[in-house]
Amino acid sequence: MKKVARYFLYTILLIVAVFSIYAVASGRTYLFKAVWYNFADIDDYKKFTNNTVTTNVHQPWDTARAYNINMPDSLGQMMQELKTVAVLVIKNDSLLFERYDEGYNDSSWSGSFSVAKSITSLLIGAAIKEGKIHSVQDPVGNYLPEFATGPKAAVRIIDLLTMSSGSDWDESYSNPLSVTTQAYYGSDIYATATGVNIVHAPGTLHSYKSGDTQLLGLVVEKATGKSLSAYAAEKLWHPLGAEHPALWSTDHTGGHEKAYCCFNSNARDFARLGQLMLDSGRWKGNEIITPDYYQASIKPCLINDESGHPCDYYGYQWWIVPNQPDIFYARGILGQYIIVIPQKKLVVVRLGKKRSSVRINGAPAEVNALIQWAQTF
Repeated sequence: MKKVARYFLYTILLIVAVFSIYAVASGRTYLFKAVWYNFADIDDYKKFTNNTVTTNVHQPWDTARAYNINMPDSLGQMMQELKTVAVLVIKNDSLLFERYDEGYNDSSWSGSFSVAKSITSLLIGAAIKEGKIHSVQDPVGNYLPEFATGPKAAVRIIDLLTMSSGSDWDESYSNPLSVTTQAYYGSDIYATATGVNIVHAPGTLHSYKSGDTQLLGLVVEKATGKSLSAYAAEKLWHPLGAEHPALWSTDHTGGHEKAYCCFNSNARDFARLGQLMLDSGRWKGNEIITPDYYQASIKPCLINDESGHPCDYYGYQWWIVPNQPDIFYARGILGQYIIVIPQKKLVVVRLGKKRSSVRINGAPAEVNALIQWAQTF
C-alpha cells in the first residue's frame, strides 16, 4: 500500500514538474493562474488588478408606484436554479422591480463578462461622436501599428464591431492553451490581441471572437489617449449619474483593461446602460452616441456566420432577438444580461452565476423567459 502511495505521489510531482517547466519555457506562465483558479466566476475582480471607473453626481432612479410587483413562481424557480444574484426592471425610466440573492445587494460588484463588449462598443461610438475616431470604416492600422501592413491592414473598425475581422483568435473557454485563456489570465493583453493572424477576408465571416473586442478597446485607448476606465467614466458613468464606482479588470497593475470582459458593477448601474440605449443613445437629452451609430449597433450585421447563414442576431457588439428584432441585449457567459425592450419602454437586468444550456430563438432560455415576463407589464 505504501509503495502504491509513493508511486502516486511521484507521478503527481512529475506531472507538476513537467507542467511548470513547460509553462516557464513556453512563456505561458498564465497557466499557473488558469489551473489554480480553474473556472471563471462573477467575483473574479478579486483575483485581478483593477482600474476604477469613477462617479460624479449621483442621479437616483425614480421608484414606480407599482414597485416590486410579483415574479411568477415558474420564473422565480428558474432564477433560483441558475443562481441568480440580481434581477431588476426599469419601466418608463423608473425602478419597477428588483430582487437580490446569494448574498448580493444593490451595491455589490458583480462581473459582467461579455456585457463589457457592449460597453466597449458604446465607447467606440462616443469616440466617433467626439471626433477622436473618424468613422467605423477607419482601418484599425490607423490606430494600432501592428495592423498597418500586410493582411491586417485590411481590417476596419466595423469588422471588429461585427465580429468579422477574419482573425485566427481561438474562442475556447475550456482549453487552457487557448488565446482566450491567455487573455483572461495573462499579463500582456496588448501583445495577445495584436498577435493574431488574418485567415479570412475581413468583413466576410461573422465569428464570435473576444479578441475583436479587445482590439476595439485598444483603438479607443490610442484614439483618446485615455484608459478605457477613464473614458468610460467621462462618457458613461459621469453623465449617466452612476451611484457606485465600477471596476474594470486589467492585465496587470497600470496595464490595459480587458475590454471584452471584466467590467464589474451592480444591477442598478448596469441598468443605466440599458436606459441609454432605450433612449437611442441619449441620457436625459444628452447625446452620448450619434443616431447613426445607435441604429447600426442594434441592426443585424447580416454577414454570413459559420453556418453559412446571414447573421440576424448580432449588431455592433449587441445581441438581437431574431424573431423580435426590436429587442436587443448585452450578454455575458454566466447569464449576465441587459435587455432592452423599446416598445414597452423597459430595461431588464439579470446577473447570476449560471445560464441555461437550452436555447430559444438563439438565446439562453432565461432571456426568453425574462422578455415574456417583462412584456406583461
